Amino acid sequence: MQRTTHRRRLLARPVVVSLAAAVALTATACAKSEDDTSSGTKSSAAADAAQKVASPAPGGKTCTVDAYGGEKSDLENATVGFSQSEKEANPFRIAETQSIKDEAKKRGVKLLTANAQSQFSKQISDVQDLLAKGADLLVIAPLNSDGWDPVLQAAAAKKVPIVTIDRKINATACKDYVSFIASDFVEQGRRAADQMIEATGGKGEVAILLGSAGNNVTTERTKGFKDRIAEKAPDLRVVFEQTGDFAREKGQQVTEQLIQSKPGIKGIYAENDEMGLGAVAALKGAGKKAGDVEIVTVDGTRNAVQGIVDGWISGVVESNPRFGPLAFQTLDTFTQGESVAQDIVIEDGAYTTDNAKAGIGRAY
Repeated sequence: MQRTTHRRRLLARPVVVSLAAAVALTATACAKSEDDTSSGTKSSAAADAAQKVASPAPGGKTCTVDAYGGEKSDLENATVGFSQSEKEANPFRIAETQSIKDEAKKRGVKLLTANAQSQFSKQISDVQDLLAKGADLLVIAPLNSDGWDPVLQAAAAKKVPIVTIDRKINATACKDYVSFIASDFVEQGRRAADQMIEATGGKGEVAILLGSAGNNVTTERTKGFKDRIAEKAPDLRVVFEQTGDFAREKGQQVTEQLIQSKPGIKGIYAENDEMGLGAVAALKGAGKKAGDVEIVTVDGTRNAVQGIVDGWISGVVESNPRFGPLAFQTLDTFTQGESVAQDIVIEDGAYTTDNAKAGIGRAY
């Protein structure tokens, strides 16, 4: 079949953030995968891969130590606790954790870490344990958005500021936590829809491999995709939705079911790269050829970008996991008594057939 390409450069999105945090993002901690095929220099790739934010927009809500009910302190003398939500088999989580560790080492800050192994009850006990071990500040990558009351109450009792990254906790900013740092997930869904519309010509049946239930990432990436399809391509119909739990194996299993139940499917929107790569494996196993089914994913892992180069994936919307520099700068600014934004949104790029080969050094 003839393929159409979605031609877009690595894009930047407008964001809201405190100025002090914005100017600090000139460095990055980039985790390299073992199958690094980049021919570019490490320094230029690392600089390009850094999380970036734009100038603050007027009217954005901020938080200060006084408003939060904490005390000024020196980050260099503090102990930071980091709670990772998922098993570090996913390249996003590997890069995320490494970025936190690298930035703590760079700043000479004592870091305590815990991994919940994708078990929410364990993550709650993990964070409580970090507090018991003396964490003065917390960075949390939540598994779920709800159910955090025990942690929030324990942190408040000790006046321990919390910064959440990637997924949002359903709580009150500048009361229960200081700042939430993440991508604009609704916008990611919209941009994935734009890529799917371009790849399919805006007609036919498409499927969604949903992320895990119970968090804002899945909800918002789905909303952005569906809203944009309804707005711009009413002849492109979503006829299949099933969770792949953000996992490659599950994405493959669901796609195998999809191929059986919807043999005429024209496109698959996978809400992360791992599920998308699982979909590729399922299509190969079914004897399909590259381009028979258009696949659009979200993340920006090395393997997914290589999938574009190889013709199996139509496009990837980036979701940058390198939170270390921005998370620590936010904590540093906050503990010094300056204001920080309650919502800090990251610029995300995109990979297409136009830039995938040249941009693979940026991927993680």
